[in-house]
Amino acid sequence: MVSPHIRVIGSLNIDYTTTTPRFPGPGETLTAKSLSISAGGKGANQAVACGRASYTSTTEHDVQIEMVGAVGAEDPQYAALLKPVLEKTGIDCSGIREVERSQTGTATIIVDASKDGENRILVVPGANYDGMNDVEDVLERALKEPLPEVFVLQGEIPAETTFALLKAISDTAEKTGKLVEIVFNPAPVYPEGIPLDCMKCVTHLIVNETEMGQLAVDAGDQYVAANTEEEKRAALVMAAEVFHRRMVRNVIVTRGAEGVFGSTPAGPFHLEAAKVTKVTDTTAAGDTFVGYYAVVLARQKKEGGKGASQDALNEACRQATLAAAKCVVREGAIESIPWGYEMEERSKT
Repeated sequence: MVSPHIRVIGSLNIDYTTTTPRFPGPGETLTAKSLSISAGGKGANQAVACGRASYTSTTEHDVQIEMVGAVGAEDPQYAALLKPVLEKTGIDCSGIREVERSQTGTATIIVDASKDGENRILVVPGANYDGMNDVEDVLERALKEPLPEVFVLQGEIPAETTFALLKAISDTAEKTGKLVEIVFNPAPVYPEGIPLDCMKCVTHLIVNETEMGQLAVDAGDQYVAANTEEEKRAALVMAAEVFHRRMVRNVIVTRGAEGVFGSTPAGPFHLEAAKVTKVTDTTAAGDTFVGYYAVVLARQKKEGGKGASQDALNEACRQATLAAAKCVVREGAIESIPWGYEMEERSKT
């Protein structure tokens, strides 16, 4: 059987991560604990999460991952750091464009060691915007044949390009008769929101509590005002109904220590969070969740050929939750994402 494919379209960054005993105040100089320079960007993180999730052993993987994005031309950090990390995870980098007169995107991440790894992030888009604002070029790279079983998109490339991708992927799949899943993690949420004609193209919307509130404001307000878990779940159901009315088929809300809420045409469901002893760094937890979720979808699509069932989505969320839990006990972004065979070992213990 030919391996299923996932095509990730999104950002590629160099991350500068500083761990501090606490966040500095205005005008304050604070001695930090450490600085690391690593590969990052939500697109790259999610591609690596997909790649690592697909490894059933240290040498074998059963899902093919492709990355579509942009970096600065002749950027030594792309050649020496970012590209090797992607390729080591088995990712096809042929869809990455090297852009003249542009720098590879960067993210400066401050991690507060005193607050369970809470972080603050400053992003310079660079080539993530300069190289991804040519819509026709991006569509050509993203829609090359054969179409994958699963597309994964985020919010760190220009909104116009993302919206064009959502519609073009849906239209192309319909014309060719191929059933594809579009996993969209709109992080960060575009200020103008997401047009309705784009929302209806999304088969899997994955958001955290904050993003849910930004896209479904009334439900978000109700969620923030909730005093009990029952009230919070009522707000989540309200948000899911908003998204379903916008024709989104499946809605997943990640809730950190409170678990995962999901809603499908078959109804809502909730999974408890995996227990961890100590949270160290939450930087790539959301991206890890998305990557593992997408891999389960791809495997299921290849076996069944139809849209994901509720049982498949429950299993996708379960595996993604376990992987995210393993991620947050480690420091860093990409380097903290677990390999699939590690999760299999964990499930046996």
